[in-house]
Amino acid sequence: MNAAMRTTTTILAVAVAYYATAKVGLVLALVKGQVTPLWLPTGISVAALLMSGRKIWPGIALGALTANIELGAGLGAVVVITIGNTAAPLVAWYLLTRYGFRTQLDRLKDALLLVFAGALGAMLISSVIGTTALTLNGVIPWQEIPAVLSVWWTGDAMGVLVFTPLLLTLTRHWHAPPRRVAEAAALLVVTAVLASFVTMSEARLLFLVFPMLIWAALRFQHAIAAPCAAIISVAAVMSAAGGLFVQGDLLATMIVLQAYNGSVALTGLILSAVTSERNQARETIERACLQLAETVANYQEEGVRKRLGRVVPPA
Repeated sequence: MNAAMRTTTTILAVAVAYYATAKVGLVLALVKGQVTPLWLPTGISVAALLMSGRKIWPGIALGALTANIELGAGLGAVVVITIGNTAAPLVAWYLLTRYGFRTQLDRLKDALLLVFAGALGAMLISSVIGTTALTLNGVIPWQEIPAVLSVWWTGDAMGVLVFTPLLLTLTRHWHAPPRRVAEAAALLVVTAVLASFVTMSEARLLFLVFPMLIWAALRFQHAIAAPCAAIISVAAVMSAAGGLFVQGDLLATMIVLQAYNGSVALTGLILSAVTSERNQARETIERACLQLAETVANYQEEGVRKRLGRVVPPA
């Protein structure tokens, strides 16, 4: 397959993935059936740009356009929202690549870049443009702008924080002995069961998922911490969409929900990055110690040979 064909295939795959995950996200919408607290397509878009480059942006635009057409917000609003949905991931990609982001997410710098540049910073673009378009089109009243803007912004940001690390992790090969694989599988299952339980109970039980997330980050880094964070966040959003997460108005629900999801995403992302960085530093030190030991051994061996060469045999 030549380069042009690969690019075209990737563009179509991104468009299909965007549309499919947008339909899933809108099922969980909390505002007018149009704004969701966890927008999966942004995470897919940013991950696709990081893996394939900016040439696949038409796939984002096509997926966003087909998803937004079904919202019934008017052609003008659909076009404007599509522009915002396409521009935000592109800006996130530009900022991340501009400041040396690495897709391995093995440095604290990478985690912080994804949080502040890729998620919180760039996703303001789509939220502001989208909220303005819906307001001017009469879909939402002016007094609801703060709530809609907060849901849109945090939803897009959570999509990046939760699903971009997950997708970047899934593209890498992970080799582990059977015992470690069994441990990882058990961790994922327990996390799923626990997340489903605590998000449908009293809010004071929400902290129970964090030991599982910390365990995943310390033992497996992003390979398991990213799926755990995704499972927990999706369970929380599903609970909120069903009115079971917290009781209160939209703004109160969003504050608790996104504070919870943000804490989950940041815990897994940053702790995994710090652990990876620590492991790399330890490996570097071990290699340096080994090289130093070899150098000392060679020096001592050379010294012994020189001393033996100076020994004069008896007459």
